[in-house]
Amino acid sequence: MIVHIDCNNFFASCEVADRPELIGKPIVVANANEAGGGIILALSAEAKQLGLKRGNPIFQVKKIIEQQGVIIMPVRHKRYREISKQIMRLVVEQDIVQNFRQYSIDEFFGEIPLDTEAEVKNYITKVKNLITNKTKIPVSCGCSQTYTLAKVATWYAKHYAGYNGVCVLSEANRAKALKNLNISDVWGIGRANSRFLAENGIVFAIDYANLPNYYVKHKLGVGGHRTWCELNGQQAIEINKHDNQKSIMHSRTFDFMTNDKNKLRELLASFSADVAAKLRAQKSVCGLVTVFLQTNIHRSDLPQYSASNSSKFPTPTQDTALITTFALKILNQIYHPDFQYKKMGIVLSNIVPDSAVQLDLFDTRDIHRSEKLMRTIDEINKRFGDETIHSALANTKPSDNDMINDDINDE
Repeated sequence: MIVHIDCNNFFASCEVADRPELIGKPIVVANANEAGGGIILALSAEAKQLGLKRGNPIFQVKKIIEQQGVIIMPVRHKRYREISKQIMRLVVEQDIVQNFRQYSIDEFFGEIPLDTEAEVKNYITKVKNLITNKTKIPVSCGCSQTYTLAKVATWYAKHYAGYNGVCVLSEANRAKALKNLNISDVWGIGRANSRFLAENGIVFAIDYANLPNYYVKHKLGVGGHRTWCELNGQQAIEINKHDNQKSIMHSRTFDFMTNDKNKLRELLASFSADVAAKLRAQKSVCGLVTVFLQTNIHRSDLPQYSASNSSKFPTPTQDTALITTFALKILNQIYHPDFQYKKMGIVLSNIVPDSAVQLDLFDTRDIHRSEKLMRTIDEINKRFGDETIHSALANTKPSDNDMINDDINDE
C-alpha cells in the first residue's frame, strides 16, 4: 500500500519543537519586513482557531494579533529543511517504509508491503510515533492503493481526531470516504477545475470518480484523468523520478538592507555550497555560474542598483570550492559599496550529466579526487545535518533571522 506522511502545521510545529515554551500558544510564522508587515506563512492550531489564515497580510490582522497575544515568529527556512531531512533519516533507518521519498519539505511518500488493514495501521503508527517522539513534529499518515487515495486518507487522519493521526483507506471503504470529501480537497484538482466541476454539479470526490472515462479525458485533460484513475484505485501517477534540472538557483531576500561585503561573501559561500550539493544530488555538472545583487525596489527614496555577471568554468564542475571561488570573484565585480542590498542569488546553468564531462587539456585539477571529497562531504552533511562540513568562507553561518525569504528554484 502507498503511505503518505504529512507534517501538521510544519513551520509552526518546527518553532514549537525548538521552543517548548510556545506549546499551546497561538503563533504564526511570517516573513516580516522592515516596516513591520509581511505575510503569514504558517499557523499553529491555536492561531487558526482565532480566524487567522495563511496568506493574511500582518497589517490586516494586526488587531487580532495584538488583542489575542499572537506570537509572530520569523520564518527560518534552513531550520525547516534540517528537520525535514531528519524525518527522512529517521524513517529510512527504521527500514519499515520501503522506497521512502520526500515529495515536499513537509510531505513524504513510501510503500508498506502488506495488505491487511490491521498490519498496515500497526506499522505506520510505529512510524508516526517515531517521528513525533524524536522530532516533536506532529504528523498525519494515510495509507491506500494509490498516491491520491493515500492523500485522501491523510486528509481524514488530519481532520478527524478519532483516527489518532493514522487512517488506512481500504478498497471497501473507498466510496464512503470519497462521498464525504469535497472535490476541492482532492490532490490534483486545482481552483479552475474545482470551479468548472462545481458549475456542472460535481461537488464531492465520489461524483468525480463516477464520471464517464471519456468525459474526464475530454474535459479535464491528462492530469484530470490521472486523478480520476487514482480515485478509482488505479495507479496512474509516478513521483519516483524527477527530470534533472536545467538550472539551479538559490536566492534570498534579506530582512534588512546591507552593504556589508563580508556578510554578503559569507552568504554567497553558503548559497554556493547549497546549489553545488543539489547539482551533485542529480549527478550533474555545470558550465556556467551567475551571481546577482539587487537593492530594495520598494524603497523609491533610496538609490537603486541591480547587477549580475556570469563566469564560465574551464571544465564543467560540481566542486563546491570551485563554484564558490568563481561566485566570489563575480561578487567582487558587481558589488558597489554605495548601495544597500536587499537581495542576492546564485544560478548554475549549462548543466549536463556528470558522465558527459570532457576534460580540458589545460585544467590540471585532480577531478576524481575532488569528486571523492565532495561525495564524502555530502554523506556527512546528509547524516549529521546541513553545513556540518562547510566552507571556511561561510564559517559564520547565515542566521535564518537575517532574511525573510529563501527562494530556492530548480528550473
